[in-house]
Amino acid sequence: MKIYTKTGDTGSTSLFGGTRVSKHHIRINGYGTVDELNSWLGLLRDQEMNLHFREILITIQDKLFTVGAILATDPEKAQLKSGKDRLNIPLIDNADVELLEKEMDNMNETMPPMTHFILPGGHTTVSYCHIARTICRRAERMVSQLNEYEPVDSLVLIYLNRLSDYLFVLARKLSYDLKADEIKWIPEKKD
Repeated sequence: MKIYTKTGDTGSTSLFGGTRVSKHHIRINGYGTVDELNSWLGLLRDQEMNLHFREILITIQDKLFTVGAILATDPEKAQLKSGKDRLNIPLIDNADVELLEKEMDNMNETMPPMTHFILPGGHTTVSYCHIARTICRRAERMVSQLNEYEPVDSLVLIYLNRLSDYLFVLARKLSYDLKADEIKWIPEKKD
């Protein structure tokens, strides 16, 4: 299979279903940012952490491919003429969101409560997690904007929102497990 098709040489690309859009279309930016997030999660997964977190990150990466496929599908062509869904894969569901919530609850039970905002950093692994969190927030903003113009499955938006929360809690947990310094943001007082 050839990777290059030359069909995008003029700045357009195809969605699932064949619709051509510009490469800077908000839909392309949305799933492109999800792809960027997935790559950062791969880098995060390659860092020092326990096996359970690695396994959860693999599950999340798999779900992000699903999110990408959903976003890459033209809503007007999401169903084939036969009435079947164009995407013949399990979509994002409530169980996917609940997994993230359960994982956050479990991590929070093992750490002291957060009393201040925390400056990202303290350890390379933690920093990668914070980068992934901010990219997830960007993906969420782009998909939210897309949803104003074209319908997006509400569970995709919920999943991205919950995932950014999960990545924040994971960053705190990694910091705690790695005994990294958590620097609280305590703004200076005005005179």
